[in-house]
Amino acid sequence: QEYLNFRKERSRMLLSRRNQLLLEFSFWNEPQPRQGPNIYELRTYKLKPGTMIEWGNNWARAIKYRQENQEAVGGFFSQIGELYVVHHLWAYKDLQSREETRNAAWRKRGWDENVYYTVPLIRTMESRIMIPLKISPLQ
Repeated sequence: QEYLNFRKERSRMLLSRRNQLLLEFSFWNEPQPRQGPNIYELRTYKLKPGTMIEWGNNWARAIKYRQENQEAVGGFFSQIGELYVVHHLWAYKDLQSREETRNAAWRKRGWDENVYYTVPLIRTMESRIMIPLKISPLQ
């Protein structure tokens, strides 16, 4: 009964809903529980149709530039729902460490090349900062 009341209350606040079934890129780390506190960045890329294999091939090489600080949590792509959508999930201690980590990637030889080859594949991109709930295994 409590759940049904929750659903009824939630439906009054819900403006829209989208569902996706995602698969994990094989070259990313599998998401693991983390000690916190952390913030998370969810980067979403909507790709041009027909470019998923090229995107995946480039990121399979590029992920090594972002593994040093264990900030790479997971990489996923849509299988059902809106297609040609990629999500990257990153963990940082705070916004300052996010900025430092991202700037450090640009100083690594080869990162700019990855960006050069992947940017033309993108239609739109979005970044969201998220703070985990206390019950989340990703802290």
